Amino acid sequence: MLPSHKTSSNIVEGYITAARRSYEIRQTTTICKTMVYVISHTGKALMPTSHHGKVKHLLRDGRARVVRREPFTIQLLYDNTEYTQPVTLGVDAGTRHVGLSATTDSKELFAAEATLRRDIQELLSTRRESRRARRGRQTRYRAPRFDNRTRPDGWLAPSVEQTVQSHLSLMRKVHSFLPVTKTVIQVAQFDTQLLKNPDIQGEQYQQGEQMGFWNVREYVLFRDNHTCQHCHGKSKDKILNVHHIESRKTGGNAPNNLITLCETCHKAYHRGEFQLNVRRGASLRDAALMSIMRWTVYNRAKEEFGNVGLTYGYVTKNTRIRHGLGKSYATDARCISGHPLARPSDMVWLMKQRRRHNRQIYRANTLKGGIRKKNQAPYLVKGFRLLDKVLYDGSECFIFGRRSSGSFDIRKFDGTRIKAGISYKKLKFKSTSNSFIVSQLKRNPCVSSPA
Repeated sequence: MLPSHKTSSNIVEGYITAARRSYEIRQTTTICKTMVYVISHTGKALMPTSHHGKVKHLLRDGRARVVRREPFTIQLLYDNTEYTQPVTLGVDAGTRHVGLSATTDSKELFAAEATLRRDIQELLSTRRESRRARRGRQTRYRAPRFDNRTRPDGWLAPSVEQTVQSHLSLMRKVHSFLPVTKTVIQVAQFDTQLLKNPDIQGEQYQQGEQMGFWNVREYVLFRDNHTCQHCHGKSKDKILNVHHIESRKTGGNAPNNLITLCETCHKAYHRGEFQLNVRRGASLRDAALMSIMRWTVYNRAKEEFGNVGLTYGYVTKNTRIRHGLGKSYATDARCISGHPLARPSDMVWLMKQRRRHNRQIYRANTLKGGIRKKNQAPYLVKGFRLLDKVLYDGSECFIFGRRSSGSFDIRKFDGTRIKAGISYKKLKFKSTSNSFIVSQLKRNPCVSSPA
């Protein structure tokens, strides 16, 4: 007798479930020989395990399922005791790099080093240029939405806000698969005036380098003695301009990014007739950004996670030197957690934050006939999204660019381009995209320390 529709449907579902479990079991053989992170059936983070054989049995018997591959995390599908140990998360906060280390008294359970985005200011400047250009074109009139724009309390510049949110996102990820009971964040405060002038003291803090000048341009001309810094007056041109060493878009209007040029030399430079052999002074952008964001990160983390403490860079440095540890972001985070002699993890997760979606609908440069070409690819192209991790010719790569035809630009974790126009048919999906692309790096033996 032929099976009924319901019976055949159950058989198909059974085949699919068995195939999925077999895939998950095979995945455990590809992970690093360290920790498998565990979540209870209620969603509570439990202590991780290094018994991979037990994990395979749980997946094979249908008593657990894979919820995350990087780092490898499973969720139990049965009632269990939710016993945990105290776990401390150390966070080495920074504007470019963030170190993370979750430790117990004797063992490091998780270590990671994340690289943050640095393109927010440039993207905002590009958007501002596009909007100004659009206002100058003959387009339809659009009434202003509101004229009295105000900034709410606690407002931060977009670049600072994005950095703060990145720190909180990283801490949130660790809390999702580890039972963190305490978080310790290293903050830093920089004296920018002392960095500029090591001999500054007393009332000099109230007398900045631009004191007595109406604006930055007047100060730069006075600083350069009203003399062209390229020809030194040989052109006999009395008209002086203030030139940006780095573009105003990326370097800003800081005095150390400005130089005096006569109009003759200024125009010749922009015609490409010579190159200036000068570099802008030391940028204090990171120091200023860290000073602004430090209390915001601490206060928001305390509000969200509860038990949050503070420490400072000189304490971390003293701890690291006293125990003979090497310098790295993950090692500093382990010292920040309060357990510098905990047995270090065998692997350090490397994370790099990337832009996931381009919001610019049309390209800035128009084609012939005034046609504006679309700048966005569909959300899904042949089943792949931007920044998905794929396998190509046996190596892990990431999708950095896509075309609707299915031709992809794939690159390695460090940005090295493998091939610009590879067909989607030659790619094997490995893991879905995220704001942080993830890789692994074996810990250097000279960095780690014995327990």
